[in-house]
Amino acid sequence: MIAVDKDRAATRRFDGLSEQVLTVAGIYGPNASGKSNVLDAMAWLSMAVAGSLRGWADYIPRDAHRFGKGPASPTEFDLDLEVDGVRYTYRLELDDSAVLFESLDSYPEGRRRNLFTRRNGEIDFRRGVVGTRGIQALLTPTTLALSAGRRVGASDFPSVAQAISSMRILTPGNRRIPWAGGFIRFDSTIDLLADAGADRPRLFDTGQDRSAVTDRSSAMELLRFADSGIDDFVMTEEESDRLGGLRHKLGLIHRGEGEPVTFGLEDESDGTQAWFRLIGPAFATLRLGQVLLLDEIDASLHPRLSARLIEIFQDPQTNSQGAQLVFTSHDTSLLNSLNRDEVWLTERAPNATTRLVGLAEFRGERVRKSLNLERAYLQGRFGAVPEVDQAAVRRALGLVSMPDDG
Repeated sequence: MIAVDKDRAATRRFDGLSEQVLTVAGIYGPNASGKSNVLDAMAWLSMAVAGSLRGWADYIPRDAHRFGKGPASPTEFDLDLEVDGVRYTYRLELDDSAVLFESLDSYPEGRRRNLFTRRNGEIDFRRGVVGTRGIQALLTPTTLALSAGRRVGASDFPSVAQAISSMRILTPGNRRIPWAGGFIRFDSTIDLLADAGADRPRLFDTGQDRSAVTDRSSAMELLRFADSGIDDFVMTEEESDRLGGLRHKLGLIHRGEGEPVTFGLEDESDGTQAWFRLIGPAFATLRLGQVLLLDEIDASLHPRLSARLIEIFQDPQTNSQGAQLVFTSHDTSLLNSLNRDEVWLTERAPNATTRLVGLAEFRGERVRKSLNLERAYLQGRFGAVPEVDQAAVRRALGLVSMPDDG
């Protein structure tokens, strides 16, 4: 997410970094080309840093590539990130049974400084790193050193681990990922009124949660993005049969002819409900300067709302903390809201792996700065579009006769 076209407000500058950083990346490609896998890999790494210390024991619940030599090959991650004004590089290599390699480098003054390197069961720390004994006491073959360092509060470890583990992922449907003897299902129906917390922030809250929208006028503005007919909202409490105790209930007040009418969220349209499920995590991400991974941004969401969300992340006034949005989509109209360096393309290789290419890497007239990206993409100028054999479709539907084998 490094900017190619730097002279625009959507890029971010950081002290000590020569590059300018983007806040939005959109991933496009045909079905089954691996778009979701890109987000899944980032989400898996986030969960690994957060949970390896507690959740991994006898084996590592990775989701290896299932073709060719994939199941027997190690999985590798290489992540560059900025935390508190300092650039870090985190590298990880592992298989089903053990962490094979792990390292963390920092660049506090532009020069590389290795904080630790772990290889073949041995770990070496930079002199002066605090908490090394505590890390070694917690370390097992399947535990990440970064997770252990977060627990003992060692030097830079907690801030880097928090930045990685705080990534949020939202997906449609019931996709799941292998994890510690079972699966994690990505939450596609986040309860905006649940108890506030790092993983399930409230949208409307009267408490002290930093991720909540506590200003009534701001909340109303968010609601009206989805439905301009919403005039006000009320919060009530009712008993919960399933969980016991009280739960919050949101009522949306519509004003038409006569007296105003209050609707529950379940009475609203699918598109409005989808927007409500999204804006809680999205605005918590913006307030805390985190990363939001959003699979199929266009699922049940009007293109206007999808475009508005992208603009909110691009705008330095509404995204003052440098939060980042990485999304997948089939909606080509959203390309009109993206710059060429904010677009990524996936293609499926013959060996069933995914090739991820930045649109800005294309040369010449195919991707000049002024190009209409939507039109060029639909014309197939960058590849990464589905190809449909119309003759085969007609034959399958019985609209033309099948070829005679004789």
